Amino acid sequence: MKKIHFFLATIVTLFSNISFCQDSTAHQIQKQPSNLRYHTVIIPAAMIIYGGIAVKNNELKKVNQDIQIGVTPTDLTQQIHLDNYLQFAPAVIALGLNTCGVRGKHNLAGAAMIYAMSNIFLNVVTIPTKQISHELRPNELSYSSFPSGHTAEAFASAEFLRMEYQDKSIWYGVLGYSMACMTGYLRMYNNKHWFSDVAAGAGIGILSTRLAEYIYSKLEPKLFGKRNKSNTLFMPFYKDNNVGIGLTHQF
Repeated sequence: MKKIHFFLATIVTLFSNISFCQDSTAHQIQKQPSNLRYHTVIIPAAMIIYGGIAVKNNELKKVNQDIQIGVTPTDLTQQIHLDNYLQFAPAVIALGLNTCGVRGKHNLAGAAMIYAMSNIFLNVVTIPTKQISHELRPNELSYSSFPSGHTAEAFASAEFLRMEYQDKSIWYGVLGYSMACMTGYLRMYNNKHWFSDVAAGAGIGILSTRLAEYIYSKLEPKLFGKRNKSNTLFMPFYKDNNVGIGLTHQF
């Protein structure tokens, strides 16, 4: 049990720290156009690469087995199915806040479009990869272990919440990533996935949302037109000599 708690605390701390770093960087560059900068891609890409290598590498497979022993309960009937719902929780929070009038980075229509595109991207990657990799699940019930679709969805949702509300509070990102880490942990606890499956799924989810937001930032001007950051009001007033003078005011 101590191993389980230590492992859970480790992964939650890891991804929470990633979220803190991302939020800090975002505040420094928030006035610049959206872009897929290398420092926003390198960590999730490394996670995907690690997971892919682990499918065939015997040493990393041994790491998977050791982690699985420490995480999976002795009684395999003691499963927690919260991961089926927790994977969507960060996105539900983000869209719910926007619906209630707490505006994020985008309006409700824009945010929903980004989240929909993110789901399209992650499914286009995960579903065929499961068929190609043909990796046996820890419970030996199917050969669709790599990568973890639940984890991909969870981290896509977490990144979506972080990106939408990073300017409101850093804790939105921490909350979302903590939920995502819990989802990944439960996929291993329930004996459905190896650690490498979860790592790759997390990377796919993060990149899917970042790609979706980047593409949307390019499409938005074409779909909705360029929005003026300020509106100008022309207000005439008159002096005593009856000469009209125009006064502009920006708001």
